[in-house]
Amino acid sequence: MKVNKMNQPNPGVKCVVDSCYYYMSGDKCSAEKIEVQPKNASSTEETDCATFISQTNVT
Repeated sequence: MKVNKMNQPNPGVKCVVDSCYYYMSGDKCSAEKIEVQPKNASSTEETDCATFISQTNVT
């Protein structure tokens, strides 16, 4: 499910993944909301941003 892309950055969310559809200059995120998975993660290494969409996959 694609999340709405806002015209301004989402305050408090830093993103350095410049290949993401929601990436904004200055390491900002324009996703209306983000989802981090999985539910039972116990460390940073086990987490994943489920909101990520590659810019090349957006039509």
